[in-house]
Amino acid sequence: MDEGVVKYYCEWFKAPPLDQTLLKPLVKWRQWCFESGLIGQYPNGIGYGNISMRRGDGFIISGTQTGGIAELEADRYCEVIETDIEKNRLTCQGPIAASSEGLTHAMFYRLDPDIGGVIHVHHRAKWESLLNRIPTSVPNIPYGTPEMAREIERLWNKTNLPKERIVAMEGHEEGIIAFGNDLDEAGRVLDEWRSATVDDGK
Repeated sequence: MDEGVVKYYCEWFKAPPLDQTLLKPLVKWRQWCFESGLIGQYPNGIGYGNISMRRGDGFIISGTQTGGIAELEADRYCEVIETDIEKNRLTCQGPIAASSEGLTHAMFYRLDPDIGGVIHVHHRAKWESLLNRIPTSVPNIPYGTPEMAREIERLWNKTNLPKERIVAMEGHEEGIIAFGNDLDEAGRVLDEWRSATVDDGK
């Protein structure tokens, strides 16, 4: 399993943590996802799931390999200040480097300036029940790559993704992404689909 592996070139500038007050929406919804089993860690120690929030021209995202941590402190988030999807590059600053899905998050923020929050979670039963019921990426595209970012763009333009606000990643086993004008909306979208599908374990 290559889950959690960063596949883009990351230029990381180490910097102090962001203000805890600024991070409140991230902390709230990340905690909900963790307690719901949608962000966590596999038995082999690999973490899964990440969350981000727009900030100015960039976004704040949970750090790499933080899925298994029950409560994320400020030093587990970083700010993405520049992305170049075509060149597979991401620049971030903070006490930790960005999550492996940074480029995918970046594409959502590029597609619509009103998008303010993105949540990427894992849950096998829910993923299986959502495949092709909601906008679904093609199966041969790996996560965290420019190809996945472009696939999100294709779904945005060719499906009802702008309205549904949730996507199943067929090529990324168990992967689901929800988004909204803010993290409250993204969380509500995720919770609505979570409640509407089977509530089995992973």
